[in-house]
Amino acid sequence: MGADVKETEALPLPPEEMRRLVGPVETVFFDNPGGAPVFAGLPHEAYDEVLDFGCGCGRIARQLIQQTPRPRRYLGIDIHEGMIQWCQKNLAPRAPGFRFEHHDVYNRGLNPRGARRHLPFPAPDRSFSLVNAWSVFTHVLEDQARHYLAEVSRVLRPDGLLHATWFLFDKAGFPMMQDFQNALFINDEDPTNAVVFDRDWLVRTAASVGLKLVAATKPRIRGYHWILVMAHASHPLPAIPLPEDDGPLGVNRPPLLPPDAEKIGRD
Repeated sequence: MGADVKETEALPLPPEEMRRLVGPVETVFFDNPGGAPVFAGLPHEAYDEVLDFGCGCGRIARQLIQQTPRPRRYLGIDIHEGMIQWCQKNLAPRAPGFRFEHHDVYNRGLNPRGARRHLPFPAPDRSFSLVNAWSVFTHVLEDQARHYLAEVSRVLRPDGLLHATWFLFDKAGFPMMQDFQNALFINDEDPTNAVVFDRDWLVRTAASVGLKLVAATKPRIRGYHWILVMAHASHPLPAIPLPEDDGPLGVNRPPLLPPDAEKIGRD
């Protein structure tokens, strides 16, 4: 199932203008030449059937194609039509079982023509062993986060896992916030530039759709990316409490989108 050396070397690298839209541009962040599991700490069986929510220009997909063994089935979805088109043309033909689909949801910077705030995942119930959402829940609004957590619960197999990044804060330190307000924003023109969710809200909301927290990696900079792993409430892995964020203070600003970012790579 894994890619041989010749096939791996032939994998195209997304153009730099696309890589800048998703963060790091260095080749090392897109490659997996040793074929190791892409995410540390996940069991090998989690990679059987993968839904990559917010696949961008194929950073994770490219690494999974090089992984040994690669997933039997992979579906990458993203709101940016040009990046999906690039993946369809350059990655899918080189990886049997890999598919990419445009998730046509509105986003001011990346999909301003989208007519919906959220959509169902294009997948049947209990169909994936892993849902990956890297730098996705950090860029959706509260109602969208609630919707997509429910969708994760729907499409995960009973033994499946959600692997996702989040920005989190403690609402207890913001006494002016109403009960129904559980997110903070940094950009008044495009709130999805970075969205920070209340810790307790996340745990409660996940539980309300049948998910529990089973692993957590603290951010290396206080307030930055948490890496959280969730599973169905019936999963044999035990639930854990969300640790305190005691990382050092630092700076890691999200990228600012260039003008007409949604047009990059689009036919």
